[in-house]
Order: sequence, then C-alpha cells, then structure tokens
Amino acid sequence: MKQIKWSSFFNWGYFLGILAVLILLNVIGALINVKIDMTEDSRYSLAQGTTNFLADKKNFENRISIKIYLEGELPAEIQSFRNAIEDKLKDFKSITGNRIEYQFINPNEGHANKKEEYFFLRGIFEKGILPTKVVYVKNGVQSQLILWPGAEVTYTSNGVVKETYIQFLPGTPNGEPMELNRLNPILENALNNLEYNMLSALRKISQKDKKRIAFLQGHGELNEHETMNARAVLSPYFYLTSLTFNTKESLNELNELDGLIIADPTQPFSAMDLYFIDQFVMNGGRLMVFMNTLAHHEDSLAQNFMDHSVRKNLTLDKMLFDYGINIHENYVFDRICGYRKVRMDNASSLSWPYHVLASASLHPITRNIDPVSLEYANELQLIETPGVKLTKILTSSSNANRSGLAPQISLMDFQIFGENPAFVENPTDPINKITLAAMAEGNIPSHFINRDVLIKVDTLEAFIPVNYRKKQIKSNKETKVFVVGNGQFIANAYDSVFRGGKYEYVSSPPFPFNALKYSKVPDLNGRPVIYGNQEFIQNLVDYMMGDNSVLDIRSRQIEFKEMDKMKLQAEGERIRYLNLFLPIVLVAMLAFVMMFSRKRKYINR
Repeated sequence: MKQIKWSSFFNWGYFLGILAVLILLNVIGALINVKIDMTEDSRYSLAQGTTNFLADKKNFENRISIKIYLEGELPAEIQSFRNAIEDKLKDFKSITGNRIEYQFINPNEGHANKKEEYFFLRGIFEKGILPTKVVYVKNGVQSQLILWPGAEVTYTSNGVVKETYIQFLPGTPNGEPMELNRLNPILENALNNLEYNMLSALRKISQKDKKRIAFLQGHGELNEHETMNARAVLSPYFYLTSLTFNTKESLNELNELDGLIIADPTQPFSAMDLYFIDQFVMNGGRLMVFMNTLAHHEDSLAQNFMDHSVRKNLTLDKMLFDYGINIHENYVFDRICGYRKVRMDNASSLSWPYHVLASASLHPITRNIDPVSLEYANELQLIETPGVKLTKILTSSSNANRSGLAPQISLMDFQIFGENPAFVENPTDPINKITLAAMAEGNIPSHFINRDVLIKVDTLEAFIPVNYRKKQIKSNKETKVFVVGNGQFIANAYDSVFRGGKYEYVSSPPFPFNALKYSKVPDLNGRPVIYGNQEFIQNLVDYMMGDNSVLDIRSRQIEFKEMDKMKLQAEGERIRYLNLFLPIVLVAMLAFVMMFSRKRKYINR
C-alpha cells in the first residue's frame, strides 16, 4: 500500500488557507473605504465644515446626481486630477450614502454623428462649463486635447428640478491652447480648491432658506447692471434686492433685511439716511461699505496724462469713524500692482502702482485667495473703540506708500523710482503694510449717541417706521461692519443687446463668465491677470451673514512643496540608478538565500 505524504498535504493546505485569507481581505477592502491621512496639512481629509454639512440630512433629503465630464484617454497629470475628484466623491459618499450618486462621462463619445456631438458639447457650454485646450507631447508627437473640466449637479426638491455646475479648471476663453507644463500650477490650485468647489455647489443647489441682502441706491451707488457679476455670485445663496430711502414702505424693508451693501456712493448722505443706516446696525443688521473718499476723471488722466482728485464729502465716512474705522482722503500706491492702458510711443500699457493688488491676511475671508484688485484705494486706519473688535482683512505689500490729501495724479508720477522702485526706505519690513479693508465686530456704539435728528411731527407719522422712532445708542446684540477703501472692486463692464424687441444688459466680453476673476488690461505678455475679487466678495458676505460652513475649507492652506532643483540636478542620476538596480539586487539576494537554504536542507537527505 502506497504511503500518503502528509507533509505535502499540510503544505498545500497551508498555502490554500493563506490564499483564502488574502481573497477575503481583498473582498472586505473593496467593500470598506478606509483611509488614514498622515499628511501634516490633512490634505486627504474632509474639513469639519464639510463633514457637518454632509452628515446633516436636513441639508438635502433627496438624491443629488453629479455628472463629471472628465473621462477618456487623458495625460497622466489630468488623469491624476480626475482620480482626485473621484476620491473626494467617495469621501462624500462615505458620509451621505445613497444621497449622492456620480458618473464620469467622456463628452466626445457615445454620439451617433458629429452633429449630435456638436449640440451635446454646445449644451455643456451653455450651462456654463468652459472648455480647456491643452497641448502636450505623446510618443514624440505633439497632440492637442479639448477638455471639459466641469460637472453638472442636479437636485430635485418638492418636484422642482434644480441644476448648477462646477468648473474644476479655468477655461481658455481666448481659444489659445495651453501647454501641459503650464497647467501644473493650475492643477495644484484646483486640487487645493476641489473640496470647496464641490461643497459650494451642493450647498448652492440644496439651500432652502436664504438671508436677505439689499444693495442701497439713491446716492449714486453702482447700479444693478454694474453689479450683475457680483449678484450672480451671491444670488444662489442669498435673496438680493435694491433699496432706497424714499418711501415708508421701502424703509419698512429694513426690518426684514439681514445685510445692507453700499457700493461706491458718489453723492452725500443726509442726516436722516445716516440715521436709518445707523439704527439698522444697532438692531443687529450687517453693514458692508465699499467706498472711496476721492474722485477723479480717468478720461482726463488718459487724455492729459494728469488730473486732480476732489473730495466727495459723502458724510458716511464720519459715521464709520465712530464705529472704529477711519477712511483717509488719500490714494495708496504699491509696487505689487496691475496695469493700465496708455497712449505712448514706446508702450500700450504700463505697470500702474495706483492699481493695488491687495495682499490677503490670515483671516478666513481672504486666506488662500488670489490678490484682490483695488484701483485707487484709500487708506484705512483702525481706531480703538470700547466693545468693538477691529480686524485688518486686506493690506498693501510692504513696498507701498500713500499720497498726500486729495492729490494730483500724473502718469509720470513714478518715473523717478526706476524699473524696480522702492516706495519706502525698507521695502521688506511688514510694518509698512497699509490697511485697505477692515472689519468691526461686537456691540458697536451708535453714531447718534450725542446727536439728534430733527424730524417733523407730520414726517414722523407718515414716513418713519415705528421701529426707528426710538433711538438706540448701542447695538442690542453683536453685529458686524465691513469697510473696503474702494468702491469699484465689484463693478463689471456691461453692454446693451437688442433681443426680442427690447434691450437687455449683459456683461461685456471677453469674460462673460467669472468676469471679476480676470483683469481688463492684460500683462506685458498679453495674458489676463487672475484676481481674487470673486472669491473675496463671496467669502466676505458668507462671513458677514454668519454662514461659515465653507470658510474653514477655504482657510485651509495646502502647501505644494516644490522639489529642490539644485539637489535634484546634483543627485538625480544617483537616485535614478538606485531605483533601477536596488530592487533587482534585493530579488537576487533573496533568491540566493532561498537557494542556499534549500541546498543545506536537502543536501544530506
């Protein structure tokens, strides 16, 4: 009888047992999404605001559908970004479950013919997703790829279908393709803002209750057409309206408002107008003032190469002074600046220090956004006020200075400083930074503590709302006042188009989408400069209205550390050879050890 080799049986049983355990572990790993984030800045973890929003079923009770138009044969860098989007969506689904579903779609496939493909892509474009043209080299051949780096988000609430979109990467509106190596910093920035953009879209489409904000009119403020881009940014989250102090009915609206925006007034405020604004703040309203104390004529400056500035005498600045923020009657000029068009023989545009690119502070409103464009900004001074917390939000760079009071402006003002100007003695000292935007928070004292407004009895009964007849000398609860020393930073150019038998106002080209993000005058290389004005106004209003669900995401700074190019050049060759040959040597050593061990084990048998 043949003897069974039990040692061989046990070896196979041991092998099959290990194999079964490995298969089981893989099945469990596929069903459970477990991730440990060991990065210093927690870049692979969701922010607490995101987790809180997604976990609350009241925020969106029905299912949200997301279609991402970024699929197909993509370069490695784009594929990595696409995978990052999917990873983030998986993190979202780990909290929301089936309340979020997503699908990646290749926009260039699945069409019966070219005509059908054209109308499909046109539909994506009309929804607001801009194409990005990329040029890259593959297998020694230059290739061009048109990406649609965006997503369509759909949500149904009470039988009403709502739609919005996400633009993950900026489009190429001028039609010129972008080289892939120039896209890398844009991809890094998009990764940094990925969670914010996705949560912002979910918040936009599912929001039920909106706070009410009014743009004040009647004092030469920016009109509705000049603020259409800012309104488009804010309207998904807030109910926006316009307000004038000319009727009792309009004044009654103050009782229903949560916020009031005064954008670039040009005419003085009466004592009665200041009283209504002041008492709105005293009743807990949030006030946002964007204004200049000076004015000049840009056409005269362009024609004559100089112009005189004049004081506006708005009187609104006197009320803000009592709140702790003083607006000076000067202009700030900065080495970090934008450009302006000129009619000169040797140049069509020049660097213009009065066009300040304001630096962001570490406050959640401005952290991690691009520089904010402020043309002809006034200096702000913070004045210590009992019970009021004052915070600097935007400043100039350390190489900045201010003009005299009501200065004369000339295109030749900065010629004496040369090509690399130093506007102060020590241009790297942070103490030179000038405040351009600030906020007052707390129990703010009234501008009318020691002042009275003369109101006739018949006017009182017919015009003044009941809530405003008794003066409050201090805010009855904590409130906020935000001041920017510039009124035009949210203004957009606009034009009229005759459609359907009437004129419609539209944002002027070349940037009908996100016009606040791009400069009107390109840089010296002909490219538009990217600004943070759009993110600034959105974050500002979010903070003022108390909605901080997305601010902690924006305030997170994820550092993308560059490689040490000198070290890479010096040691790169050695590291490459080490990566190539070290695994081979290790495998050879392991094989030798196993062979030697087997030889010793069986040599004497």
